[in-house]
Amino acid sequence: MEIERKYLIDKDLIPFSLSSYPSHIIEQAYLCTSPVVRVRKEDDKYYMTYKGQGLMVREEYNLPLTNEAYDHLLKKADGNIITKTRYLIPLKENSLNKDLLIELDVFEGAFEGLYLAEIEFSSEEDANNFTPPNWFGEDVTFDGKYHNSKMSQTKL
Repeated sequence: MEIERKYLIDKDLIPFSLSSYPSHIIEQAYLCTSPVVRVRKEDDKYYMTYKGQGLMVREEYNLPLTNEAYDHLLKKADGNIITKTRYLIPLKENSLNKDLLIELDVFEGAFEGLYLAEIEFSSEEDANNFTPPNWFGEDVTFDGKYHNSKMSQTKL
């Protein structure tokens, strides 16, 4: 089960250097958007992911792939290939008093300039009670257009 909130980020309001944090280079594409079936290359690892319906809470299953399987499936994908760098930023001081992780995606290619932060939670209650840091922008959790699967279908 995936429980996450999403926020737009203004890069000029980020109060630290992103280069201080670990990151991953991600390329992903969608074989289907209803249900969501995605293939992803993250650094040198490859996955196929199934995601159920929902905006803040939904099923999610990841299966490992080989490089060859990823390349084969990538050719069958519909729409835009999403490319981004994901920064992993600990959020220790927060309204829930729990260790959380900001996954800050800096998009490249077709969506260059878009910065989107995601935070995963262990419960729906925590997600609903979370107060974002003051440098976070608009909460777009319930705006489906910021789901990567929808972005993959955006006409450019």
